[in-house]
Amino acid sequence: MVGSKDDDSWAGSSGIDLRTDQPHSARMYDYLLGGKDHYTVDGEAAEKALGSFPMLRIAARENRKFLGRAVRYLVEEIGIRQFLDLGSGLPTAENVHQVAQRSDPGARVVYVDNDPIVLVHGSALLATDERTAVVQGDIRDPGAVLAHPKTRELIDFSEPVGVLAVAVLHFVGDEEDPAGIVRTLREAVPAGSHFILSHATADIAPEAAMGVQRAYRSQGVPLTLRTRAQFSAFFAGLELVEPGVQVVSDWRATEPESERPSHADVSWYGGIGRLA
Repeated sequence: MVGSKDDDSWAGSSGIDLRTDQPHSARMYDYLLGGKDHYTVDGEAAEKALGSFPMLRIAARENRKFLGRAVRYLVEEIGIRQFLDLGSGLPTAENVHQVAQRSDPGARVVYVDNDPIVLVHGSALLATDERTAVVQGDIRDPGAVLAHPKTRELIDFSEPVGVLAVAVLHFVGDEEDPAGIVRTLREAVPAGSHFILSHATADIAPEAAMGVQRAYRSQGVPLTLRTRAQFSAFFAGLELVEPGVQVVSDWRATEPESERPSHADVSWYGGIGRLA
């Protein structure tokens, strides 16, 4: 176990500053998903957000399920065999490499996150799977991510790539040009590449969602909710894959509609764009 709210002392023994005195979005997400790789401060911050939007755990789970369906679609129906997962967060159940390699054992994945704990946890993955790498990097600097030796080692940019920015662009402020980030990534991959994106919104349950935004920001975690139109704009230059931009629980859902949570309980859009 990399670290948990019950084992904050692990940070010192690792020799790496894991910034356990301040919450991080990746560890808060781990907390919401029921993982163990977070610290007390992350759980406390997540609980404040849950105070505004008690269904946030459902939203996080539905987003994770969307990621799994989207990756399976790219491997099984499109034939993509390599993935760049930006803002990947902490490895939990149903990681990209697990989903992809279940369909094709040869699938390769590079995970990228700016939280040092993600890099530490990645050593366990690297020890058992040479097709998986973890890079400490930031989606705000896509050039550095693309140029990283591990990225270049595992990703063949002459072949289609599955690029994921799942639940991460809402941590990129407007002044940091999220559309420009996606454009840089789009220009770096060949035709046939696909982009899996998801993003939280205040469109559906505005009062609760804005409460979550305030709670995150009050803990020093940037969060910018965007409308469906603003999120859809990130797919500029790409062909939307059917059924287009949807609430993540509806995107190619396998459960009957009666068994899915309400849109207000999810408040998260998702979609896939194809580079022609």
